[in-house]
Amino acid sequence: MGICVGVVRGNLRESRDQASEAAIVERCRRQDFEAFGQLVDAYQNRVFGFVRRMVPNAEEAADTTQEVFIRAFQNFERFDGRCSVRTWLFRIAYHLCVDKARKNVRAPQEIALYDPADGEVVDVADSRWQPEQIAIDDELMEVVEQGIASMSEKLRSVLLLHDREDMAYEEIAQTLSLPVGTVKSRLFLARAHLQDVVSRYLEAGA
Repeated sequence: MGICVGVVRGNLRESRDQASEAAIVERCRRQDFEAFGQLVDAYQNRVFGFVRRMVPNAEEAADTTQEVFIRAFQNFERFDGRCSVRTWLFRIAYHLCVDKARKNVRAPQEIALYDPADGEVVDVADSRWQPEQIAIDDELMEVVEQGIASMSEKLRSVLLLHDREDMAYEEIAQTLSLPVGTVKSRLFLARAHLQDVVSRYLEAGA
């Protein structure tokens, strides 16, 4: 009985949260600054955390995060509600980060990826990479962060959205405008890259 009551309460809270967000979104469409401020308060730290690992430094990350919300505010009439506000904001953030990366690099290096259209779909186990939950020293954590930074934005964005933002494959696919199979393939490659970086570090210290 207690479990059932807990589930019902959880569903009610979720319904209220969705209704509240829908009301805020509607006010944002009318260029309501107070409502938009609530949206910024709710999402700016998470958007900044994603952007910070996609761009070279904190100053650029802060500028990019600000640009994400400026663009969102200016284009709220285009938000049709077919995805969540979170998905929409991260989609804006991702495209801004990619644009900045292209401007910063003269000849971007193409990364070979498995293409689901060719039948090369990799089934990825749904196990989050969460180094904070295991005993890991500062030096190894730095190696991990460097490994993430050294990925292409294609791989890094999928890894961060899945393992740091806890997004499901389908939501990531919506955010990045990709097939679910491509999301799984890129996540597989990102984890393989990270495992290789950490393995080489451990072997060097052996």
